[in-house]
Amino acid sequence: MTKIAILTDSTANLPAEWIKQYNIRVIPLKIHWGNDTFLDGVDITPNEFYARLTHSKFLPTTSQPSPQDFLQAFESLADQADGIVVPLISSGISGSVNSAQAAARLFTRVPVEIIDTHITSMGQVLIILAAARAAEQGKSLEEVRRAADEVVKRLHVFFAVDTLEYLHRGGRINGASRYLGTALDIKPILFFNSEGKIDALERVRTKRKALQRLITLAEQQAIGHPVHVGIVHANVPRAAQEFRDEAEKHLKCKEIFTVEFSPVIGVHVGPGTIGIAIYTEDQ
Repeated sequence: MTKIAILTDSTANLPAEWIKQYNIRVIPLKIHWGNDTFLDGVDITPNEFYARLTHSKFLPTTSQPSPQDFLQAFESLADQADGIVVPLISSGISGSVNSAQAAARLFTRVPVEIIDTHITSMGQVLIILAAARAAEQGKSLEEVRRAADEVVKRLHVFFAVDTLEYLHRGGRINGASRYLGTALDIKPILFFNSEGKIDALERVRTKRKALQRLITLAEQQAIGHPVHVGIVHANVPRAAQEFRDEAEKHLKCKEIFTVEFSPVIGVHVGPGTIGIAIYTEDQ
């Protein structure tokens, strides 16, 4: 039976039980904070990150894994796999895909398929799960890649931030910048555009109305079909649970899960952010 390994990056912030169940390898991105460097999700947890952010006078910066990091992971996985599928954070907001592609050009032991998910976090998790489930069923490299690509094509992600300050300072916004400087009670609704970059969809007054709007946008994408849903939050677990409860009332969820933004993504979205990723079971 063909054995396909799944390799991804830490910004998905996969739950530990899924990493273990599907034997997924995770490469961490890095956070640079003053004289300290942390491996995302390894040296610093989301709780530790937000606690430090509260008292920090400046924002940290982030960086992607190097080609050598990916090459070492490929070498290790090739000992047990016939091929490697690598769904990664959007090339529109990170250089991780470029690093992986550079490593893949130097690697010949087994075939490697690099997937630019054009997304991150909970959306990336949905793509990874599709690939991992196909691999678990003994599918070929091409079939595992196709399973992931199908989700990439169907996936929609929307999220609401408390402030655009973090995305602006981190250089991770595109058209969203036109909403900078608005009143404090204006909450931008953001999405990932076709280039895998963060853009502004609309703006809503108050956080409560913003979250209601996220549900409406998800309903519009679902059009009554069964859906796979990922909920994500930045240090607001109670609000995220309430949001998830509402999503379950309005959507026919084939599956739904909640994750936190990884510290690396938390650097750019800031605390209080809540988002939803969705794709239909059939279209």
